Amino acid sequence: MILRPTRRLRSLLPTAAVSTQSDTALGDWYVNRIVVARQPLLLMVSSASLLPMLLPARDVRSLPGRLGALVTSRLRRCGIEAPAIFSEQQAMHPVAVAPTVDRSVLGIMVDFAKAIPYYLEPGREAAEALEVVEDRLADTPCHAALSRDRVIFPNLKAPELLRAKWLANSPLQPASGGRIVLH
Repeated sequence: MILRPTRRLRSLLPTAAVSTQSDTALGDWYVNRIVVARQPLLLMVSSASLLPMLLPARDVRSLPGRLGALVTSRLRRCGIEAPAIFSEQQAMHPVAVAPTVDRSVLGIMVDFAKAIPYYLEPGREAAEALEVVEDRLADTPCHAALSRDRVIFPNLKAPELLRAKWLANSPLQPASGGRIVLH
């Protein structure tokens, strides 16, 4: 698993020379520190699905050790099947920190960061508000200038990638409505 911090965060995380990509379904995770309404946040985006995560920018140095639990929590909120979440979490260890390599993911992060203030609802508890913003960002069409079949909706792409990688050879089969049942 590779965590790719922007230049702003690189000094807080020990980077290593890595020549490959993550072998997880969601790919590398990019992370940037942003400030919204005077609140420092970490914006994280999966390179393969563009699924966003938002969390308070506390204890950044421990982020590599917490990444698996954070992604697991996010995937549960997305309604992803437990076997796929478990497999993804197992594949996320160990976490290496390396520089960013994909400018299109960084561009999506810029777009997400600009949208966040418009999605924050005043009066909500901080954790609940961040989850609402994550959900709204995940509904955002990414790469919309491309042909229709190449547009990515993170809330649809993440489950698709997880099912394809972790459930394709499993005894679990998708039933109608996308739910997994044992046969």
